[in-house]
Amino acid sequence: MTVVDLTAAVGDRLLLDAVSFQLRPGRVTALVGPSGSGKTTAALALLGEHRAGVALRGEVTVTGHVVVDGSGVRPDAHLVRGKRIAYLPQHPGGALNPARRVGSALEEIASVHRGRSGRGEAAVEALRAAGLPGDRAVRRRFPHRFSGGQRQRVALAQALVCGPDVLVLDEPTTGLDPVAKRHVVAELAELARGGLAVLLLTHDLPVVEALAHEVVHLDAGRVVLGETPAPAAPVFAEPAPDAPPVLRVRGLGAHHRAAGRAVPVLHGVDLDLPRGWCVGLVGASGSGKTTLARCLAGLHERMTGRVLLDDEPLPVLRRRAVGQRRRVQYVWQEVRGSFEEHVPVLDGVARTAVRLRGLGWAEARAEAAALLARLGVAEETASRLPTALSGGELQRAAVVRAVLAEPDVLVCDEVTTALHADAATAVLDLLDELRRERGTAVLLISHDARVVRARAQHAHVLHEGRIVDSGPPARLVAEPGTEVTAALLAPGGEW
Repeated sequence: MTVVDLTAAVGDRLLLDAVSFQLRPGRVTALVGPSGSGKTTAALALLGEHRAGVALRGEVTVTGHVVVDGSGVRPDAHLVRGKRIAYLPQHPGGALNPARRVGSALEEIASVHRGRSGRGEAAVEALRAAGLPGDRAVRRRFPHRFSGGQRQRVALAQALVCGPDVLVLDEPTTGLDPVAKRHVVAELAELARGGLAVLLLTHDLPVVEALAHEVVHLDAGRVVLGETPAPAAPVFAEPAPDAPPVLRVRGLGAHHRAAGRAVPVLHGVDLDLPRGWCVGLVGASGSGKTTLARCLAGLHERMTGRVLLDDEPLPVLRRRAVGQRRRVQYVWQEVRGSFEEHVPVLDGVARTAVRLRGLGWAEARAEAAALLARLGVAEETASRLPTALSGGELQRAAVVRAVLAEPDVLVCDEVTTALHADAATAVLDLLDELRRERGTAVLLISHDARVVRARAQHAHVLHEGRIVDSGPPARLVAEPGTEVTAALLAPGGEW
């Protein structure tokens, strides 16, 4: 597969400028670069797809089939999708049908691209290849019954079940715990050894080092020479301050409903968020981390136990007063769905300060634009609709939206997963500043052990809905109380 002088433009603005690279059977090519550098635009072009208003030119050929030429996308470009080339998007939620059980959806895809014979076996094989059990219970679950990391693997299974010659993966390890990430890396290596050509878009440099045969660097839409940038140096956490908890969780239980019965997710969880602390929360995909975050944000109503804000019961979100909504903010793991698609991102971000702090629109927009610029998202970029921004840009916008509320508690669910090293450092520095200057308590949910070790004063390990280990990260690393802790937090556990 070849890409020669690929350009992408919106009006006079170039998104890609004469980009060229090759994909070869049995090899993994990594496409790296900061958020907004054009990686996803290039990946979509391989399928003959593009965002609204984008014009493609150049030459893209997939297994002998011309997808893009000098006049633009070829009318028959759609013929490559599926059997010849499959694509895993960065945000898996949009790739899954919420009304279909994952097994039946996989079988339908297999039927289209590989025929009806053996479609059930193909679905099982694809789930196992993506790191999920292929048993009947898993196949009968709907997408909302999976964690964010598990949905990423279901979306990967949908790409694999097509039996493609070329596999394009946009941040395939985002949201995965270290154990699951190692499994996916091993499986992708095995797929490549079997003859599959793989294009890997990622900020996860250890994964690039483990998998990639070639690396293509994009910056501002151009291929540049140079080494893969190293992750930002860790900032070792300062000693934990002696501070009272602003938020307490006692005996928290939570469940989902499935087939008319309650399925437990959390069991008797206790934790404190002291003022000015960063508390880390780690656990394998499906351990209940996001459900716990949603309970604190008031978004999960099937819960028992108590959530206390300054020792006062905190109700579910629909019953919270404006002051309570301002004081507890939540940054979602899958941020694209949290922005209104017809509202410019800058307006959506500024609205937080208008509604929760009473600022005027001009002051709120100026404050939002300044914080976004600090995180590397220019005002011109933020003034566009969400579909025009990259996943990393939207992730930073979601952080700014929460920070603008000036919260006392900030719950962050995988807020650096889609970010380049420099952008991730800028976000974490902003959170540290918020803790030191405002006394904000931060719950940092992350699969990146380096981030937890460097930034958190205290950490909890969640396993199958229960906290199984707690303590300062340095102690958990040196003396892990469980095998789960060792797997998730020990040096080298990043991937």
